[in-house]
Amino acid sequence: MIDQGLFEKGMKIRREVMGDARVDASMSDLDDFNRDFMEQFITEFGWGAVWGREGLTRKQRSLLNLGMLAALGRMSEFEGHFRGALTNGLSQEELREALLQITLYCGAPAGMEAFRTAKKVLAEEAENSKET
Repeated sequence: MIDQGLFEKGMKIRREVMGDARVDASMSDLDDFNRDFMEQFITEFGWGAVWGREGLTRKQRSLLNLGMLAALGRMSEFEGHFRGALTNGLSQEELREALLQITLYCGAPAGMEAFRTAKKVLAEEAENSKET
């Protein structure tokens, strides 16, 4: 059974960090098979219960996520969370330093993928800011 309060809290945080377009895209293919996973585990528990805690700032959570996702080689999720890190106020300098730290501890292949993905996101964000 879904905790509606945590779900709504999670959806609010998720949208603030990841953006409406990404959240709408991930929620658009809900069906009976994946609904509990997306609504309860990801949104209610992940975003509401964990991201909604007071112990870390969103910037700190973003840095942790980038390190873990790079180490795991989950570049699709890394890309989304890199955008979220920008939204959460991490500067390009802070992100570059984080990627260097990731490279040191996760190895050059992980660092190369992380930098490649980061450059793509930064280029897209720069293009989007020109359009607005």
